[in-house]
Amino acid sequence: MSKPIPGMLTGDQALERLIEGNKRYAMSRQKHPHQGPTRRAELCGGQNPFAVILGCADSRIPPELIFDQGLGDLFVVRVAGNIIDDVVLGSIEYAALHLCTPLIIVLGHSQCGAISATVQGEEFEGHLSSLATAIQPVLNTIQASPGERVDQTAKANAKMISEKIRQSTPVLSRLVGEAGLKVIAAFYDLDTGLVEILI
Repeated sequence: MSKPIPGMLTGDQALERLIEGNKRYAMSRQKHPHQGPTRRAELCGGQNPFAVILGCADSRIPPELIFDQGLGDLFVVRVAGNIIDDVVLGSIEYAALHLCTPLIIVLGHSQCGAISATVQGEEFEGHLSSLATAIQPVLNTIQASPGERVDQTAKANAKMISEKIRQSTPVLSRLVGEAGLKVIAAFYDLDTGLVEILI
């Protein structure tokens, strides 16, 4: 792991900063930090994001906006259903190992299209079937009414992915154990604009 960056937040501090930003967003009191020319100039020399967000590709869930953060604050990886594969893990490892990012959030959300389609057993064309294949195992564990099934599956999926990240060898599991890397699951509600911490 790279040498820790002086003044870098801890995982708990990073999470608190994100929660505060999300509350501002939900109340329409955003500060829009780190978005001007001075910040752009600062970042020409490198980046030091304080959190990794593994989120869904859904256009309604842009992490920088819903957490009220700016340029260089978040290392964002987005893929439909916030699922992981080796490429996604490699991106997360880069941030944790080389940028010393202390926090990883797996961010599920309400009304997720990839999860909804899997729950409803829709026919997938082309590579879309790979999404259903990744989501199906968690769907099999959900005991909820039909109306709640999509959001409950999204929450369970975020928890499952966060656990896979914690246990991912050789890099992330080591950083969790030795460097205090914090990995959590969270859920964004489209109606309220609020993020719920799951684990």
